[in-house]
Order: sequence, then structure tokens, then C-alpha cells
Amino acid sequence: MSLLIKNGLVWLHEQEDFIKADIFIENNKIKEIGQVIEGEKGVPFIDVQEGYILPGLIDCHTHLGIIEEATGKIGVDNNEISDPITPNLRAIDAVNPMDIAFKDAVRNGITTVMSGPGSDNPVGGLSMAFKTSGRIIDHMIIKNPVGLKVALGENPLTTYGQDKKSPVTRMGTASLIRELFMRTQDYMILKKANKVNQRDVKLEAVIPVLMGEIPLRAHAHRADDIITAVRIAKEFNIEKLVIEHGTEADLIADYLFEKKVAVAFGPMLTPRIKMELRNRNYASALKLVGSGLKVALITDHPYNSIDQLRTIAILAVTEGLSPKDALKCLTVSPAEILGCDDRIGRISKGYDADLVVYDQEPLNINAKVQQTIINGKIVYSKNK
Repeated sequence: MSLLIKNGLVWLHEQEDFIKADIFIENNKIKEIGQVIEGEKGVPFIDVQEGYILPGLIDCHTHLGIIEEATGKIGVDNNEISDPITPNLRAIDAVNPMDIAFKDAVRNGITTVMSGPGSDNPVGGLSMAFKTSGRIIDHMIIKNPVGLKVALGENPLTTYGQDKKSPVTRMGTASLIRELFMRTQDYMILKKANKVNQRDVKLEAVIPVLMGEIPLRAHAHRADDIITAVRIAKEFNIEKLVIEHGTEADLIADYLFEKKVAVAFGPMLTPRIKMELRNRNYASALKLVGSGLKVALITDHPYNSIDQLRTIAILAVTEGLSPKDALKCLTVSPAEILGCDDRIGRISKGYDADLVVYDQEPLNINAKVQQTIINGKIVYSKNK
């Protein structure tokens, strides 16, 4: 239940440089950080020999375990296209922690992900945040749900429009979302008056968004689709909005900052295989962070493989993003976007003991993960 990490170069998010320190872990939490910590007799320890220590990396937009690798279509559970409006879907019912991609996540220092439904439906369902080590997903959860997925732009249109089913246009997509939210408002009024005779599973799933308990997470690439998401959120007094992908978010960054909208940006390593990705640019992250927005870098696994999360940050640094800001986009900011920043994303007393140790500076492309620690347990070691 205890572990002492000796002689690390530790990154504390408020500082530019790494500092030499020891870290003492007890009962899954970080108990102490100090220059020299003497462990009690019998307490296991590892000497990382001036290895670089970060908080466990966080990918706040994936389909990990929902789109399984090496399974074919039988392992693809991200889009319930039998119905365009499915707010009642829950990621927890689809994530398979035996997906081999979990091993890739752990080997590459990614200790927490958000996983959720895909973007074929205008309303896709509820996402959740969980640790990347374990066999029973219910025991791995940090927070569930962490948002309701809606999707704007090409994906819903190409999924349903090709069969001349609604939505066929962007107007149709927005209308379906509005209709659901209006029905939920009416349902909430009836429920408060004790006039609901039968619960509605779809409307019940939307209530936490309208109550401000969880964010609306909007898949949107093009600037006009992003603004539609902001418009709908304003109409229904939805205070928490996260734009997922945000390929053209940099074109309206000042507007998003004014509206206090966060951006889960990416994936960056994809080709421009559809019109919405025409303006995909590695420098966009620099512009978004520079505008004061809360930005997380994402893989959108498996559309970028989960093991490429750090590579994405390195690419952003080559475009001018500071190393400190790049690391924040992998730790502090995604934790805040997920509403889990009281537990993860920082090396701080009382936080979950999720840590990753590198043999070189983490944003050096040649750096290798030496140990990954989740909840105080070494779940990966390069030498074993």
C-alpha cells in the first residue's frame, strides 16, 4: 500500500523546470513530495536515478475499449445508428478493458482516458473517465458520466442523409438536438410537479446537462458548426460546453474564449480525408492556447493510436507551443475538462498516485517510459 520514489526530476505544473525530489505514496495517494524523504523500514522503494516524472498522461477524448483493436466489426460499438437520437447510451456498457490498446496506453504513460460514443448520431450518449489499468471497468471509473455527446457537421449527414432520413442538412441536425432539449425541459417541469407516470430513459439522460452537472460535449470541426454548438448551449442555458476536435476553432478562438468554451483538440495525425479537415494545421494548438482557451490534446483513439498522445504534443512544440503548455495539454487541462482535477492531472499531495517516469525529458522524441504507476501501483516497468 506504500511506495517511495527516490531521486526523481519532478514536474510541478506551476513551474517551468523539473525539480529534484522524492515522492512518497500511501493508500493510492501522493502523501509527500520533498527533496529527501527517508522511508520507513520495509517500505518498498524505487530509485529512478534522475528520471523525469510527470503526472500520468490524460487523453480526454477516445473510443478506447469501445472500438476494439484487432477484432473487426464485432468489436466496434461506438455508433448505435438504428436511431439518430440516443442520449441514453452509456459508455460503461460498451468498454472492454481487455482491448489490447489498454496495454499500449499503460506502456506509454497514459493513465486516464475519456471514452464514449461516436459521432454518427446527432445525439450519441454519455461518456465516462476511467483509469487504463484493470479488468473490471466498474472498478476503473473516475467519473461517470463526464458529458453528453452531440455531433454536428458531416458525420450525421453522411450517416442518415444518404438514406434520405433525418438529418439530411445541418439545419436538421440542430433541430433534432433542440427538440430533444425542449422535450427534456417540459419533462423536468412535469417531474417537479410529480406528474410523470413513467420515466423516459432518453430524457433522464439529458437532465444532468440542462442542470449544469455535466458538460455538453460537441463533435464539431468547422467553425460554423462550432458556433452552432455555442448557440444551442446558450439557448438552453448550458454553462458547460466542450468542443471536441475543433479543427477550425483557432479561426474563432477569441469568440470561444469569451464564451468560456474548452477545446479537446485533435486528432492531429490524420490525413485530410474529408472536407471538414481541410484546415487541419499542427500550429492550431498554439493559437488556441495563446488565446487563453482551456485546451487538451487528444488522439481520438483509434483514429490516432493511443500511444501517439505524447507525439502529438511534441509536434505542437515544434510549431511554437511552449513545453510547459504542451505538458499542461496532456495533464492539467484534460483533468479540468473532465471535471476530475481534484484527483488527477497534477503531482500534488492528496492526488491519485498516477505517475509516469521517463529516461529523458518527456518532450524529447527519444524519451522512453521507464515506469507507469496507477493508484500507487507499478503497472508497467520497462525492465520487467
